[in-house]
Amino acid sequence: MKRNFDPFWWGLFSAGGVLSAFFLPVLLLLNGLVFPLGWIEAPQYPELFALVKHPLTRLVLFGLISLSLIHWAHRFRSLLIDGLQLKYWNAPIAILSYGTAIVGLLISAIILWNV
Repeated sequence: MKRNFDPFWWGLFSAGGVLSAFFLPVLLLLNGLVFPLGWIEAPQYPELFALVKHPLTRLVLFGLISLSLIHWAHRFRSLLIDGLQLKYWNAPIAILSYGTAIVGLLISAIILWNV
């Protein structure tokens, strides 16, 4: 009997969508408007570096980045296959989209590990 991994991918897709919807707008608002315009004093480099050095912060950042990338890959694959009717290219599109997400995941893991 062939195993179906669709529930696994849909679970990661939904988790990535929820986390992206909650946290990315806040991060963009803080770093794109609030700190540059001086509404709130921006944290200094040593404070941010100490925050990112904490293992829990690294884990949260890795989870946010990886689940957002998996969400993007699943949405992009669905757009190409269902939206643009590229059903014959299902396997290469899946390999490229999920492969790109995995490469991004590995790069973020390496960067967060070496901070």
